[in-house]
Amino acid sequence: MKVPVAVVRLPRGPDGTSRGFDPNSPRFQALGPSSLSSLVTPNTAELEEEQQGRVLLRERYLRSLLAMARQPVSFAMYEKVNVTALFGASDIDILNFQVSELQTPLGVQREALLRCSDIIAYSFEL
Repeated sequence: MKVPVAVVRLPRGPDGTSRGFDPNSPRFQALGPSSLSSLVTPNTAELEEEQQGRVLLRERYLRSLLAMARQPVSFAMYEKVNVTALFGASDIDILNFQVSELQTPLGVQREALLRCSDIIAYSFEL
């Protein structure tokens, strides 16, 4: 028997035909122009430059994750906790890191998942 799957849709926009946010709405304004400059900027050259910058930063970050594989990594976490582990992998949304041999103040965990929201910074040797 097939199970129906619900589809979540964005609410209708201010013009009634689009699905988005009114640029004059409080929600849009709260997000700030820096985070949504690509939506507000009509200048295509400026938009292209911003997108290229984001592409470069994303590529560097993904390459750094690849370089960390099977390397010892030091993580600075909240509450002044510092831990060390062998980096394994990241999930597709980069919300969790899978690590091995996690050395914590309480002992060593053979395998663990670290939530990225709990990590302030991390470092590793190239």
